[in-house]
Amino acid sequence: MKTKKQDKRVTVGVIGGSGLYDIEGLTSARSVRVRTPFGAPSDAITVGSLEGIRVAFLSRHGRGHVLNPSEINYRANIFALKSLGVSHVISVSAVGSMKESIQPGDVAVPDQFIDLTKRRVSTFFDNGIVAHVAFGEPMCAELRQALLTAGEHVGANLHRGGTYVCMEGPQFSTKAESRLYRQWGVDVIGMTNMPEAKLAREAELCYATLALVTDYDCWHETEEAVTVEAVLGTLHRNVALAKQILRAVMPAFTNPIECPCHRALDNAILTAPKRISSPARKKLSLLIDRALSPKKGVR
Repeated sequence: MKTKKQDKRVTVGVIGGSGLYDIEGLTSARSVRVRTPFGAPSDAITVGSLEGIRVAFLSRHGRGHVLNPSEINYRANIFALKSLGVSHVISVSAVGSMKESIQPGDVAVPDQFIDLTKRRVSTFFDNGIVAHVAFGEPMCAELRQALLTAGEHVGANLHRGGTYVCMEGPQFSTKAESRLYRQWGVDVIGMTNMPEAKLAREAELCYATLALVTDYDCWHETEEAVTVEAVLGTLHRNVALAKQILRAVMPAFTNPIECPCHRALDNAILTAPKRISSPARKKLSLLIDRALSPKKGVR
């Protein structure tokens, strides 16, 4: 039987992208302002229960969509969720399709990334601490499967696996860029999952993307060029579906299974503990204490 303390522990973090600024059905919800060593997250975090599971919801762009993809404080967002006890992060993101078979209105659950961002800080480890986490499989396989099962349950038109190419933005692609990405064989394109996924791995969190397909980017010769108006029209329909999937996936967290993601820092920190300064150790204690003190056990 769960203890009262365990019942209050936040398990799932949901980062909502364009169009998803709240989650319906949260009970006992409260708004929390979280301070981090990396500054303020995108917005206050809403903590509540969904289908009996404690959830922390964060609007990636802020309420009212005030942050463009390059302005988002990704480090603060991930650190804040970690500080609330989150162990699994579901990223809900609007994307463009790079393949004819992936149509607007569909939902993709990719398993790979190509990172083309240029202006974003992509690690927690600097200023005297060096760590290299494995990232060959950037998505948590178990969390991906849970999302796929939930998507099937609500009747979503799903695409299993595939590559998400993350561009800097905020402008959409040129036709030359879009055609190049298609030559690479990528499946969807977006602007926000990097460095979010990299930071989640460094924070030893399970991470997976629920990608809402809104358009065909600009490569599709028989479709109109992507516009904000076209994206929003499809996005509103997709967001309603995403909310159904989020509710349907919650039972998967009733008895969370231990995952290798939660030990991503094992043998990843190269800096000798005695060479880590006290200020640096204090700043990253939430992330590194477990890995530097193996006898403490997992989490």
